[in-house]
This record gives sequence, structure tokens and C-alpha cells, in this order.
Amino acid sequence: MARKTPEINSSSMADIAFLLLIFFLVTTTMDVDTGIYKKLPPIPEDEQLNDDVKVKKRNVFSILVNRNNELLVNGEVLSISQLREKTKEFILNPLNKEDLPEKKPTTIPYFGDVMVSKGLISLQNDRGTRYETYIRVQDELAAASRELKDEKSVQKWGKKYAELDDDQKAAVRKYIPVQISEAEPRNTGGK
Repeated sequence: MARKTPEINSSSMADIAFLLLIFFLVTTTMDVDTGIYKKLPPIPEDEQLNDDVKVKKRNVFSILVNRNNELLVNGEVLSISQLREKTKEFILNPLNKEDLPEKKPTTIPYFGDVMVSKGLISLQNDRGTRYETYIRVQDELAAASRELKDEKSVQKWGKKYAELDDDQKAAVRKYIPVQISEAEPRNTGGK
């Protein structure tokens, strides 16, 4: 008579597999994409490639960031904490100063005939600029734009820009145009 081999009890295998699954789900970290949301301009058509746009010097807010993470804004050394207010002043030019951007008459829905800035922000970094500095500069520029839009929205409708409907937001964007031109990084600081 043949001896019967004992079977291995497999009833707990499902429990072990389930516990391992829970363990890996809890201990695994997911990579979350971080960065800056940017809408890139469309690719220019062939005939537009050679067209250089001429912009007067007074209409350009030039920001240079060197490899030591220092800012040179229109020839003046600034700290990042000063950048927001300087940007707001440049975009609005409330006193119509001659060293700040020109304005052009524009008809905008909800606002009527208004004077709109022709200003353009030009940002250029050195290849050695730290990523944190780059992000802080971008944050300050975005905060300046956001604050100006909020101020104009509150002034017109009594609520912030984010609470407006799409037509109202489009009107505010036309009134407060924030154009940022970002040049390719260079080695301006040597080495």
C-alpha cells in the first residue's frame, strides 16, 4: 500500500499575497511631475521666420540672471523680492513716465476705450543660474501679473480674476497684457 504524501496547506497564500500587495502600495512613492505651466507660442510659418519684430527699448523690461543668481533689471541690480513691484510698475506705467512702456489706445469689451501698455518682459538666464532662482523669478513675474489682474477685476466687478467668467477674463487679459519673452540661456558670467 502506497503512502499518501501530505499536502501543503495553501489557504494562507492569498492572505500573504494580499499583504504584500498592500505593503508595496503603501511604501511606493509615485513621481509627480513638477514644473511650470507654460503655454508655448505656435510654430511660426516659414515666411514669418525672417520677420524680426522691432520693439522700442523703453517697451522692454529686461531681466538678466547671472550665474551668481543676481538680477540685473533694466541695468539696475535688484533682489528677487523687489522684482514683483518693479514688474507691476512697468506694466501699468501709471504716471506715463518716458522711461516706461508706451501705451496704445484700445477698445476692450466691458472697459471701453482704454490705454494699454505695449510693454514686453524679456528674461534671460545664465547657464549657471540655479534652478531655484529661475523658479523664484518666474513666480514673481506670475505673481505680478496675477495681482494686476486681480486689482483690475476687483476695481471693475468687485471680485477677483479667478471668479470672473471667460469673457470677463479675456477682457482683463487684454487690458493687462503680460508678454514674457524668454531667451535661450547663455554663458554671460564666464567659464
